[in-house]
Amino acid sequence: MRQLLAPHRVGRLRTRAHDGTIVTETVNVMWGTDMTETITVAEGVARVFIAVDHANSEVVGIHASKSGNRFEALEPVRQGVLRHFGGIGPGVAAGLTLRHDHGSNYMSGDFQAEIKCLGITSSPSFVREPEGNGVAERFIRTLKENFLWVHTFDTGAMRESG
Repeated sequence: MRQLLAPHRVGRLRTRAHDGTIVTETVNVMWGTDMTETITVAEGVARVFIAVDHANSEVVGIHASKSGNRFEALEPVRQGVLRHFGGIGPGVAAGLTLRHDHGSNYMSGDFQAEIKCLGITSSPSFVREPEGNGVAERFIRTLKENFLWVHTFDTGAMRESG
C-alpha cells in the first residue's frame, strides 16, 4: 500500500528574516510600501503607490501613474523622506526600515540602491506571506473600499470624472 502514496516534499525548517512584529512603538522607524491598480476613463489602468508608517498607519506618501515601474514606486518613499526627514540626500533617513513585498519594482537594483543611498534599510516581507507587509496591505484595502472602488477617475491624476 505504501507504494501508492504520491511523492511529496518533506517540510524544512526555515529561518525568518523578521521577528514577526509588523508594528512599531514610534514613528519613522518602519514604513511599509505597496502598489495597487485602478481603472481610469481616459488612460485605462493606473498604478497607485503608497508608503505608510508602521507605528500609526499615517500615509507618508502616495503617487499615481500610468507606469508601474521602479522609479514610480520610489515616489511615495521620496515624499515621506522629504516631509519627515527634511530633504533628499545620502543617509538622510538613517535608522528607517522599509517593508515591501518581493515585487520586481521593489527588488530592482535601482529601487534598492536609492533607498540604501537615503540610509533606509530594506526589509522584504516573506515570500507568499503578505501579512509581513500588513500595514501597507491594510491601507491599500481601505483605499480601494473607500476611494478607488467608489469614484470614477478621468486620469491617473485621480481627478473625478463628471
